Amino acid sequence: MHKVVCFGEIMMRLNPEGYLRIPQADKFMASYAGGEANVAVSLANYGEEAVFVSKVPGHSLGQSAVNALRRFGVDTSKMVRGGERLGLYFVEKGASQRSSKVIYDRRHSAIAEAQPEDFDWDKILEGCSWFHFTGITPALGERLADICGEACQKAKDRGITVSCDLNYRKNLWDRETAGRVMAKLMKYVDVCIANEEDAQDVFGISADNTDIDGGRLNAAGYESVAEQLMERFNFCRVAITLRGSITASDNNWSAMLYDGAKSYSAKNYPIHIVDRVGGGDSFGGALIYGMLEGFSMQDTIDFAVAASCLKHTIEYDFNMVSKEEVFALMRGSGSGRVQR
Repeated sequence: MHKVVCFGEIMMRLNPEGYLRIPQADKFMASYAGGEANVAVSLANYGEEAVFVSKVPGHSLGQSAVNALRRFGVDTSKMVRGGERLGLYFVEKGASQRSSKVIYDRRHSAIAEAQPEDFDWDKILEGCSWFHFTGITPALGERLADICGEACQKAKDRGITVSCDLNYRKNLWDRETAGRVMAKLMKYVDVCIANEEDAQDVFGISADNTDIDGGRLNAAGYESVAEQLMERFNFCRVAITLRGSITASDNNWSAMLYDGAKSYSAKNYPIHIVDRVGGGDSFGGALIYGMLEGFSMQDTIDFAVAASCLKHTIEYDFNMVSKEEVFALMRGSGSGRVQR
C-alpha cells in the first residue's frame, strides 16, 4: 500500500433527473465530487492509502462532502474547516447530438479563499509516496497557485513523485493566464496527464492532422505533443487521453503513454456513455495506481484506459469499480454479459 495525497476542491454536484435540461428540472440529485477527489476515490477502491486535502466550511454541507469521501475509504483527516461556502456545480447530461453542459457556482468557496497557512505540508506529506493535483486547483483563487507551488516544492524536497492533470477549464481562467501559471508549476511535475485538447489550450502545443470536434484524432500527432511537453518541462512520463467524440452518447476512448524513448498505446474502446463527467479523473487514478504498483508501461496504460472506459458506464463522478473488474476488461471481458 502506498500513500497518495490529492489536493483540490470537493463540490456538491447537482443533476436534473435523467436527461432533463436544467430549465425543465423541478428537483436535482445531489452527489459530491471534484477532480482530485475523484482520483482519491479510485485509488482507495484499488487498495491504496488515499488522502484528500482541501478546505470545506464547518457546517453540515461541508461535513456531507467529507462523509462522501469517507464512505469510500479516503482519509480525510487532513481536511481543513473554514470559510462559508461549499462550491457547487450543475451537470446537464447530453444525449445524441446535444452536448452535456456544466455550470459552476464556486466563487468564494472555502478552498478558493484558502491561505497558505491553512496547510501544514510537512505533516500532510509525511510518509507520502505520491502527490497529485490538477490545473483546476490553481485556477480557483488568488492564493491557490502559491499553495500548489508550496505543496509541490515540499513534495520534491522529500523525493515524492508529483503528478498533474492539466485539466484546462475555460470557465475558470483564460488560456494566457493558465499557460503562465501552469508553466511555473510544471518544474515540479514528474508525470503530466492531459486530454486531447489540454496541451494546446494551456501551452499552445497541438497535434497535426487532428479534428477534435469531428472526432478524428491522429495518434502519431499526440506522440509529438508528448515529446514537446517532455522536452519543454523535463517530465518523466506524459499520458494523453484520446477521446473520439461521435456524439454525446457514443465516443471512442483510448490513450497513450510516453516515457521519452517510446510511446505505448492502449486499445480503443467504443463506449456508450451513461455519465462522462469524471472520466479523465478515473484515468488519472488508474494510471497512478499502475505506476505505484510497478506495472509495465503497456499494462499501466491498458489498466488506465480500461478503468476509465468502465467509469463512463457509472452515474456521477466517482469510479465505483474494483481492480478485478478492470483486469477482466483488460483481458477482453467486455461483452456486458451478466456475471452470476
